[in-house]
Amino acid sequence: MPTISVVIPAYNAERTVLKTVESVQKQTFSDIEIIIINDGSTDRTLELLQSITDQRLKIVYYKNGGLPVARNRGISHANGEFISFIDADDLWTPDKLELQLAALQQHPDAGVAYSWTSYFIDGQEESISPYHPVFFEGNVYDKLLVNNIVGNGSNILVRRKAIESVGEFEPTLKSCEDWDFYIRLAAKWHFVVVPKHQILYRQSSKAMTSKVEVMEKEALRVVERAYQAAPPEYQFLKNQSLAWVYEYCTQQYLKHSIGMSGVHQASQKLWQAIRLHPPILLGDYAQSLMRWLIKKWIFMQLETCRREARISRATGK
Repeated sequence: MPTISVVIPAYNAERTVLKTVESVQKQTFSDIEIIIINDGSTDRTLELLQSITDQRLKIVYYKNGGLPVARNRGISHANGEFISFIDADDLWTPDKLELQLAALQQHPDAGVAYSWTSYFIDGQEESISPYHPVFFEGNVYDKLLVNNIVGNGSNILVRRKAIESVGEFEPTLKSCEDWDFYIRLAAKWHFVVVPKHQILYRQSSKAMTSKVEVMEKEALRVVERAYQAAPPEYQFLKNQSLAWVYEYCTQQYLKHSIGMSGVHQASQKLWQAIRLHPPILLGDYAQSLMRWLIKKWIFMQLETCRREARISRATGK
C-alpha cells in the first residue's frame, strides 16, 4: 500500500493537467499513488492523461459531479494512510509531500499539515507572488472559523482517520468547500504548518464577477454551517467571519471586475465588512484595499471625463 494518496480532480483541464501531474510525479517523496478523477471532461483531458506512463497513476472516469464530489470520489479510491489533494491547474514544489509528511510524523496528535501558498496569473507561470505567511499550529479552530488560513484546496496533507472522523467534502457547495472541510477538521484535530511556500495556485486573468457572486453566496453558507455547529464560546466570532468574507469579496471585485460596476460592488462589500467588524479597518490589508478602491475610483472618473471630452470634440457639442 502507498503511504500517500494524491487526488487530482480534472474537468476540461487539457491546458494545465500535464504540468500538474508532472509536479506530483517529481515529488521527492515517491511512495505515492496518483488518483485522477476525470470529472466528465469533454476536451482532450482524458487523451492526454492516457499518454502518461507511470505505474503509480490511476485514472477513473465519472460523469461530471463538480469539484467536491470529484474529491470525494478520489477519497473512495485512495489506499494511503495519508491523502492530499491538488486541483488540475495548480502546482507543487518538489518537497511538498516530503516536508508535510515529516511534520505530521513529528506531531502524532496533528491530523492535518499545510504549507504556504504563492499565486500566479494564468499564463504567467514565471511571475510568482508569495502570499503572506501564517504560523498557526495546534488548535486552529478559532482561526479557521474567522477565515481560511490554509488558503485553497490544493494544500493539505491529511490523515485518512481524520477524514473518517469528520466526513468528506460537502457535495452541495459550489465554492468554499475546502474552507468548510478545514473548519470541520480543525474542530477535532490539531494542524501543523510547514513554513515554506510550496503551493503554486493559479488565478484566472479573466473577468470573473459571476464567480465572485457564487463564492460570496457559498462562503456565507459555510459561515452559517460552521456556527450552527460551533460551541457557544465561539459564537462571538461570527461577525468577524462575515467581515472576512466581504473583505475577500472586495479584493476579488477589484482584481477581476471591469469598469465602474466592479468598483461600486467592491465599495459595497468593504463597507459591509467594516459595519460588521469595525476593527477590521486597523488591519493593513483593509487599509490597502481602501486606498486601492479610492485610486481605482479616481482613475475611472478621469477615464470617464476623458471619454466625454473626446465625444464632445468629435460632435462639436
